Amino acid sequence: MRILTSALLISAVALTACGAVRDSRVNPANWFGKSRSAPIEVQEANTNPLIPAARTGLFAKRRADRDAYFGNPIDQVTGLVIERVPGGAIVRATGLTKTQGVHGVQLTPQTDDETPVDGVLTYRLEGIQPSTAQPVGSEHTRTVVAARALTDQDLRDVRTIRVVAARNARTSRRR
Repeated sequence: MRILTSALLISAVALTACGAVRDSRVNPANWFGKSRSAPIEVQEANTNPLIPAARTGLFAKRRADRDAYFGNPIDQVTGLVIERVPGGAIVRATGLTKTQGVHGVQLTPQTDDETPVDGVLTYRLEGIQPSTAQPVGSEHTRTVVAARALTDQDLRDVRTIRVVAARNARTSRRR
């Protein structure tokens, strides 16, 4: 019995040291690769952003007031990391604003129901701009971070996660 236990322990240590499991698709840490920067396409919107979408119902106005978010796209996305957690993943995006004082930073889904389009789940990195003029400051003081938790069910049909800013976008693909 001792020989069998020793042999199993030695083979398990030898197998983990070879790196075959580390680089395989079985390892959850490898499900998404490193992010890459990509230019974005500027599209002309067909709708007027000042005209709210029509919602109906008894509590529609109260819900609309609660759900209102007045963020603008951050200047650029500098980093995108997808961290595996039990039951899903956390998408963490780092951005660089034009000036200091941006707050309420969040990843806003591009689609209303947060579903992937052709396997691509897209988010906008947005923040609320200060109402008064702010100094530009150093790059360190203009760095913002936003994160969003996704479940395994949310990630079921996702092959790529894309975060869009005003000047660029970053993507991370599943391996």
